[in-house]
Parts: sequence; structure tokens; C-alpha cells
Amino acid sequence: MLSDVRGLSRHFTVSTLRQYLLDRSDRRDDGCLIVRGYGSRRGVYQKVAGRAWAHIAAYAAFVGDYDPTLEVDHTCGVKDCIEPRHLRQLSHAENCRSRRQAAQCRNGHARELDEATGRFRSVCRACNRDNQRRWREREAALVAQARANAGTGTTTTP
Repeated sequence: MLSDVRGLSRHFTVSTLRQYLLDRSDRRDDGCLIVRGYGSRRGVYQKVAGRAWAHIAAYAAFVGDYDPTLEVDHTCGVKDCIEPRHLRQLSHAENCRSRRQAAQCRNGHARELDEATGRFRSVCRACNRDNQRRWREREAALVAQARANAGTGTTTTP
């Protein structure tokens, strides 16, 4: 059972792993049990107990019946939560379908719907247009610099 959890230290039993995870976690007001993993960043997936992901180790220890062919998903959406009631196992396809897409890109532009799939486009057209414009400006500056240096016989590297 615990041997199916990838990266988990072999010296853990179910009871010692439960105690280890509970010692490294704090309960929040919304019911999430937040674990403190090896890294200093919060709000991201945490690794504990060897090199195992905390939410997978918690599912195996608290819920049991861990199937390594399925993914462990958070119903609460908090990546460093190990509350057993907030964890479920499902296939990769189901996990991808259940993800919530943001209505805006990371630069704040409204996302467009893809007519073929009915989901938001993965690439923001406004950001893509701005990136292409900046690239063309950089390329034009390099060409202009190369032309200016062509008559003088000097070379510059970008």
C-alpha cells in the first residue's frame, strides 16, 4: 500500500506516516489541513517524507486504497492541503476536465472562447500580438545595427 507511493521513505508505516503528516500541518478556518513541506514556498504542492508529494502520501495514509495509476486531486483547490475529505482519486482525463480555467490571462486580458472546444483559448491573442511586435522590433534593431556596421567593417554580437 505505502510501497506504491513514489518517493516515500521506506521506514514509514501507516501510523507513523499519519503522525508525521499531522505534526507538520496546521488546520485553517476553512477546514483545510495545510502541510509544511521541505520548501519555503506556500500554496504549492509540498514534498515530505522522503521525496513523496504530501497529498499523495496523505491519501495513502488516511484514506487508503491508493491506486498509482490514478491521480490524487484536491476538491478544495488548495495545493498544499492534505485533509482526507478534500482528496480524491481520478484519472488524468477527469482531472484535466475538472480544472477551472481562468477567465483572464496572467496579464489581465479577457480570454476568448475557442469555438471548436467551447473552452477558453490557451494562448491570449493580445499577449501573443504584443510579443510578436516586440520580437519584430528587436529583429529590426539587429538588422539596422548589422547594416550600419557593414560599411565600417566592425562586428557586434547581440
